[in-house]
Formats: sequence, C-alpha cells, structure tokens
Amino acid sequence: MAHQHGEGDKEIIYVGDSRIRANRPKMYPKDYSEFPGKTEPFFPNFLLKEWMVAVVVLVGFMSAVMAEEPPLGDLADPTNTSFIPVPDWYFLFLYQLLKFKWAGGPYVVIGTVILPGIAFTALLLAPWLDRSPERRPTRRPVATGLMLLALVATVVLTWAAYDEHEKQLATQPPPVQLGGPKGSIVAPNDPGYEIYKRQACVQCHGEKLQGINGPTLIGVGKRHNKEEIIKIINEGLGPMPPGMFQGTEAEKEKLAEWLAKQK
Repeated sequence: MAHQHGEGDKEIIYVGDSRIRANRPKMYPKDYSEFPGKTEPFFPNFLLKEWMVAVVVLVGFMSAVMAEEPPLGDLADPTNTSFIPVPDWYFLFLYQLLKFKWAGGPYVVIGTVILPGIAFTALLLAPWLDRSPERRPTRRPVATGLMLLALVATVVLTWAAYDEHEKQLATQPPPVQLGGPKGSIVAPNDPGYEIYKRQACVQCHGEKLQGINGPTLIGVGKRHNKEEIIKIINEGLGPMPPGMFQGTEAEKEKLAEWLAKQK
C-alpha cells in the first residue's frame, strides 16, 4: 500500500508490507460471570438440570407402565386359524406396506429390505446430502418436501393398518358355545378321553374341557348328539376349521360317543 504526500516539489511515499501481520488484539468471548442471571456453566449446572428432567420423565413413564397391566392375548396356538396377527404400533406402517403387491408376496424383499434400507441410509447420509446453510424450511424445499412426504406416508400407513385390523376383528364370529355351564368331566376313564387328549382339540378346548382358545365342551352332550358332533369334527364350526381330527374313523366314533356323554 502506498501513500503520497506532496510538500513543494518533494514527494514522500509510504509503503506498507501486507505480509506483516497487524498487531490486533484477539477477541475472546466474555466470561459468563459478566452476565449474572442470564448464563450458567454447562457443567455441572446445565447438565444437572438436564439429568433431573430426564429422571422425572423416566420415573413418570415407568410409573405409567407399572400402573397399567399390559394387554396379553391368548396362548399361542398354531391350529387357531382365526387369529389375526398384528405388530406393535411403531411397525404398523411397515406391516401395511407389505400388503401391497409390489412390496409383498414374491416381492417381499422390496418391502422388508430395499425400501427400509433406502430410508435408513438416507437418514444416515442426511448431513452430507443436505449441506445448505439455510435453516428456514421454505428455503430448503427438497429436504422439507422429503420430510413431509415421509411423515405423511408413515401416519397414513399406520392409520390404515390400525383401521383395517379393527375391521377384521369386528368381522370375526363370536366363540360358539357348544356346551352349557362348567362342571366335571363325565366318564374320565373312557377311551374317548384318551383319544381327545392326543388330538389338537385339547389345545383349544383344554384338557379339562374348560375351554382355552375355543369354547368349553362341558355339557356338550346336552346340545349335540353323536352324529352332530361327528359332523362338527368333519366340517368345523365357527372359528374351528374342518379336518382337525387326526385319527381313524373308529377313534372318531369313540371320541364322539364320549363327548356325547358330557351332559
């Protein structure tokens, strides 16, 4: 940098070398103590407050969990064809996604691996894919649009899965009560009782005929005779599917005779 100063016929030129650093004082942030009542140290003051809030939230959440008994379904039964499986609420959108033809059936890999993989990979790479300095959503249309699309899709799929599950439960037929009030087993030494305990019947109706996933069979002989019981065994009734009996016709006859005695 050159400065000229005229004094008569003389000219003085001052030259400054830009490579020489200026002697400027360094700017340090002011200590928090200079702002009483407005700032505080991160450790331990601020961090302790965060911990206390987290503890209160955790205690409240655990209290709500322990106060409300979780709803439990029936015992697992592979022979119960009326059971409608449904995942927890936070997986309902994926559960609904698998119902589409292009994401289920022979293309189930698309719905279970490819699409979730793309979504989680995009979340991991988000800091590198979107490096805009703008913080206002209106100035970041691509990121804002993708976020809204993912949010709306998740909410809609979750609601659709829940609504469809409720409608399926409403269309399920009520348990068919074949027998009367509970009582004791008639003729427990009958060969038909041994046949009964070896069949899949015991998993739904219970070893004592008390009914577990299916109706009780105590008193079934008051409602159905031997021929009607054989027909129910062959053709099914209500949620009970046909063809569950695995045995000979002679064993089926003995089983039906024994059940007809339950009066």
